[in-house]
Amino acid sequence: MRTPSALRLAAASAVAAATVLAAAATASAHVIVDPSSVPKDTTDQTFAFRVPNEDDDNSTVKVEIDFPTDHPVPSALVAPVPGWTDKITTTKLTTPIHTDDGDVTEVVSQIVWTGGQIAPGHYQDFTVEFGALPEGTDKVVFKALQTYSNGNVVRWIDEPQAGQPEPKNPAPVLTLTAATGDDGDSPSAAPGATAGVKPAPAAKGGSATTTTTTTTTAAAGGSDSTARGLGIAGIVVGVLGTVAGVLLGRRGRGGDAGTSA
Repeated sequence: MRTPSALRLAAASAVAAATVLAAAATASAHVIVDPSSVPKDTTDQTFAFRVPNEDDDNSTVKVEIDFPTDHPVPSALVAPVPGWTDKITTTKLTTPIHTDDGDVTEVVSQIVWTGGQIAPGHYQDFTVEFGALPEGTDKVVFKALQTYSNGNVVRWIDEPQAGQPEPKNPAPVLTLTAATGDDGDSPSAAPGATAGVKPAPAAKGGSATTTTTTTTTAAAGGSDSTARGLGIAGIVVGVLGTVAGVLLGRRGRGGDAGTSA
């Protein structure tokens, strides 16, 4: 016979498991940039725009990432994503960005991926290497548009505000922390990255006016990645269930022993 304490323990374990699953689902629900925070003097850093599929019935078939033009990213390389084609739009600056290697006059303003699919219950990383980061700002806000196979478009464009609740569709935000004081080198882009626009490694401010477009095609084939968050949640749930079972079993054996005595 199960005691009230054992029942309470089992109920608590179930609630904890449900909380973990809910947290994992929430954490993976937004389009994000990963890593989400780096020092301002970071160079040659690989970032992944992680796009989860929130629709139970439709696949994601198009992803658009818009780069800021008020504080432009001075250089970027786009890695091929199996099964997807990337289209890179560049913008000419009215005020060049001055670097030790010369002036940067053209920057990436938009990348669009099409041709592939992100199935329900999966996510996809779209990888870009930044040769340098913007100066004069503590954050870089990217606006993302996610198109589903039924034609629905989710606009991840709302900028989170300090002290305010998170918006329904928050834009991916890269936070820039204090400079490290060294050369700021970070891991380079994944092997096989295809060139977008990478003029020079260091940056100062500038503003955008006109645009041109360059297209590169990613290699075909491959499959969607499985969601890490759900895997972790499953492990946690399994551990909680095992602990609850062991404790309930011990209490049951204790009660039987008392009855036979």
